This record gives sequence, structure tokens and C-alpha cells, in this order.
Amino acid sequence: MNQEINALLFDFDGTLLDTNELIIQTFLAVLDEHFPGQYGREEVLHFIGPSLEQTFLSIAPERADELIEQYRSYNKTMHDELVEEYDGVTETLRLLKARGLKMAIVSTKRRATIMHGLELMGVSEVFDVIVSLDEVTNPKPDPEPVLLALEQLGALKEEALMIGDNSHDIEGGHNAGIRSAGVAWAAKGEEYLMQFNPDFMLRHISDLLELTKEGIK
Repeated sequence: MNQEINALLFDFDGTLLDTNELIIQTFLAVLDEHFPGQYGREEVLHFIGPSLEQTFLSIAPERADELIEQYRSYNKTMHDELVEEYDGVTETLRLLKARGLKMAIVSTKRRATIMHGLELMGVSEVFDVIVSLDEVTNPKPDPEPVLLALEQLGALKEEALMIGDNSHDIEGGHNAGIRSAGVAWAAKGEEYLMQFNPDFMLRHISDLLELTKEGIK
């Protein structure tokens, strides 16, 4: 019998808030300017998940800092127009919080961006801990951010679950020694996520209410 799940660690973009179109449009705007005709939607889809540094270092290492700043500027301008909440997220998060679960965000985004998104959704008060790119040296899939979140939550590995829409989330959870859950609404698709062997696959965010109900037998 596995220990009951009492601590939930969520990725943010593409898991709680649908920022996929925002991310795609921002990458296309930056890349079309500097590398016209080289990147379309399919290519850009692969950049959802990794940190901006990881992505732009792989594209143009000598210009990564410049491209990251431009990305952040474009992203901020388009943010509120292009993001939307996934079905049932706000309601489910509040129900989980009311049960007394420990809850954290573990993201490769900067803290200010995460906070802005949480405020848009009206759930800033739900999370006990936020581990952003600003707090770590090594982002997911390195275990550092997951372990930091557990430490700050006062949670045991055995009671924790890392939830996300990307390989980085599932691998980050496994690398930290905790269970993981993929989300079937991921932009890259359920089949893609299953390659990384998540312990669970959520069809809807409300599946977490059942997973945390009485523990996993």
C-alpha cells in the first residue's frame, strides 16, 4: 500500500493555466524576426516546458540573453489576452485546499509571471509554496526545485505527487523520488507523456479529488 497523498506539487503553465497559445505566439514572434521561415508551430511546440535559457541556448547560444529578454517583453504584452483557465481548475484547487492538503507550484517560469497568472485565476491564496526559476540553480528535470518545494512544505517524499503537462515534470518528480501524474490535456498529448511513465494520468483536474480521498490502496 502506498502512503496517502497529502502534498501536491503543480507545474503551472499548461497544467493549471492554458498558456500554450501565448507561448507559441511569443516564440513565433521572436523567432520569425530573427530566423524568418525557420520555425513553425510544430517546431515551437517542443519549446513548451523547458526554461527559456535551456531553449534559447539550444537555438542561438551567443544571443540567448537578448532573445530571452525579447521573449519576456512580447509575452508580457500578449499575456492577458491569450491565456485561459483549464476547466474546473479554480474550483478543484479550492476543494483540495479545504481538505488541508499541502500545495505548491514548481515551475520553470519566473515568480512574477506565476504570481500574475495566479492572480488572474483568483487562487493566489491556495498555494503554501512557490518554487520558480528565481529560487533554483537547476530547473526541472533536475530534482532541485521539487526537493526545495518538499522542504518548504514540510512534506515527505512518500506523501507527495508532482503534476504536470511535460516530460520535465514527470522526470523531475521521479528524479526527486516522488510519484508523478501527467495531464491528458497537455499540448504535446497524452501519448507523448506516457513515454515517461507517470504513475497516474489525470483526465480532468478533478481526478485529484479521488486520488487524495483516502489515499492510494
